[in-house]
Amino acid sequence: MRKYNSSFKTAFISEEGSRLKNNDYFGFVELDKYACYVIADGITDMRDSQSAKKAIEAVVSAFHNEPGISKRKLKRYLKYANKELLKGKSYEKLKASITVVLTNYEKFRYGCAGNTRLRLYRDGRMILASSDMSLGQDMVEADRLAADKLAQHEERNNLYSYLGKEHFKPFISKKKKLADGDIITLYTRGIWENIDEGELSDVFAETGNEPLEECDKVEDLLLSRQPENLDNYTFAAIYIDKVFVDPNRRKRIKKIIIITLVILILALVIGTVVYLWRRSRRQKREDMAQCFANTETYIEDNNYIRAKEECDKALELAGKLRDKEAQNRYNNYLVCLEAVIQADDSYDEGKYEEAGEAYLTAKVRTRYADYIAADYIENKLLQIEQYEQVFNNISLGDSLLAYGSYEMAEQRYLDAKKDASAIYFTEGKQQALDALEKLYAQWSAAKEEAEERSAEQAADETAAAELVRQGDETYSSGDYDGAMVFYLIALEKYTKMEDTAQISFLNKKIIALNEKQQEVETRASEAKEFEELARMYEEEGDYEQAKLQYQYAKEIYEELDKSNKADEIQGKVDIVETKQEKSEKDEKNENGGENAESANRTVSGNN
Repeated sequence: MRKYNSSFKTAFISEEGSRLKNNDYFGFVELDKYACYVIADGITDMRDSQSAKKAIEAVVSAFHNEPGISKRKLKRYLKYANKELLKGKSYEKLKASITVVLTNYEKFRYGCAGNTRLRLYRDGRMILASSDMSLGQDMVEADRLAADKLAQHEERNNLYSYLGKEHFKPFISKKKKLADGDIITLYTRGIWENIDEGELSDVFAETGNEPLEECDKVEDLLLSRQPENLDNYTFAAIYIDKVFVDPNRRKRIKKIIIITLVILILALVIGTVVYLWRRSRRQKREDMAQCFANTETYIEDNNYIRAKEECDKALELAGKLRDKEAQNRYNNYLVCLEAVIQADDSYDEGKYEEAGEAYLTAKVRTRYADYIAADYIENKLLQIEQYEQVFNNISLGDSLLAYGSYEMAEQRYLDAKKDASAIYFTEGKQQALDALEKLYAQWSAAKEEAEERSAEQAADETAAAELVRQGDETYSSGDYDGAMVFYLIALEKYTKMEDTAQISFLNKKIIALNEKQQEVETRASEAKEFEELARMYEEEGDYEQAKLQYQYAKEIYEELDKSNKADEIQGKVDIVETKQEKSEKDEKNENGGENAESANRTVSGNN
């Protein structure tokens, strides 16, 4: 319907000029919806070359098979023609310049390669001109050659694109709208080498209704010049008397507008949604970064509860953003912060042993969280170690107090108080003060009791001594029975006082065992030597030997029925064992670490 509702008239002339054979060719085909016009100029030196004809036949054949005016299709037509020329025998070397015009009777598009030319005239003026694909044309465009000198310049036929070239790159124009009265002309170099653009424009400034008349005018103008060596020339004119007008154009335009509006609205909605989504993600990412920055700030301030709250928020935002890397990092931070907070809770409750273990766990967690709070954890562990030292001294003092070692217990309590004051450990200092108060109360009571026992013992000793004196007097007087009575009564008193020396002395008197008394005294002296030797070993720190010597002394006192002395020696043995255990603990502490702490706890627990 397009062809029959439009009016396109075509005419052409094509002659061999001074040549023996015309190697130019023009052809066209007008279908219902599309039309194709092709002009070609064979540029081979062979007289009977068919390159132009083959090129046009190939283009027209490709157009017939798949008509259209798209850029893609026009390029396909030209490449197909190039491929057909390349199939020629090697000695022929088929080559041609070509210009193809495609139209749908409303608009047109052209493609070219080489130096065949196209001109579009409207209202007597040229409004469109193709460009030669030659070195000469490039010189004109670079202002190195005047346009009116191109027709005779030696580089006018030095082409860089043409049919029959291995790497073929044609020029494809954009679509241009046609108007009633437009004239499209196509011509070869036989025309433009002899007639300039101004003369051709004059021919089409005033035209009739028949394109053949204008073609004849152009030929007459050419022949009037009587050029020597006139090359083949072809000139074609296409008169567009009436352009096709689509009766459904308004409806189609309206439909296109509606579709366009719908698309624009959808695009606007989608764009808005995408924008809001991206803005939301950007805001979430900014909030996430701010929360994590707050986390780091609170960590620097040792405010781990607030740091955890901010880290929780950052982790939640990372989850919404599906940022796996950020999620992994923030989760490691969160685990570490939770471990520190748990340790702090135990620390604040005074559960220092439990807190120490929790801080060690947190210390391990810091390896996966950029070593956050590492210094804080180390300081806490050091404080706990110092606190445990204070408690150990108090516990050891309690053990010594239980054995009645008031001076040694006092020293332990004072050491605990001093250490606690040095580290501002209020709780430990108060416990040490309480322990000292308890010590001094017991110590004072013990002293009063000892003084009372001493007074009673002095009175008993005085009475017993008086009895012994009376016995001696009686013995001197020869009253041995009376002396025996006095000695027995005195012996009873000394026995009650557990005065072993006096008991032994009286026994010697009573049973006249002077020699045995000497033996008793000798053994008592040996026990004293063992005690002195044990004391020396104790001062030297050889606690094992000290215990052994005390055991020897104890055995002698037990042999002499001096149970008080034996108990006293046993007390010394217990003190030595306490010193020995402390020495072993100190040695383990010096050798390093947690084993020593564990040993101290074990001793404290056993005590």
